[in-house]
Amino acid sequence: MMYYNDFGWSMGFGMGLFGWILMIAFWGVIIWLIAWLISQNMHHTPHKAEKDPKTILKSRYAKGEISIKEYHEMKRELEDESEF
Repeated sequence: MMYYNDFGWSMGFGMGLFGWILMIAFWGVIIWLIAWLISQNMHHTPHKAEKDPKTILKSRYAKGEISIKEYHEMKRELEDESEF
């Protein structure tokens, strides 16, 4: 049964069924957005550490991309360049 109250026409459920569905969808989107932003931030690596050549060299050695001999040669070259 529909009746008129101070807020307009309704079916006696306050904001009506459609209003409840919209509210649940709205809060669902807000919660999903917050969770997505947090997950994107957790997977982000700082760029400052990656710009240091020695840090990149250590990372490549740790990943197995270069051998110990190549690591020491490159490290020596980086140390020689830093003296200039």
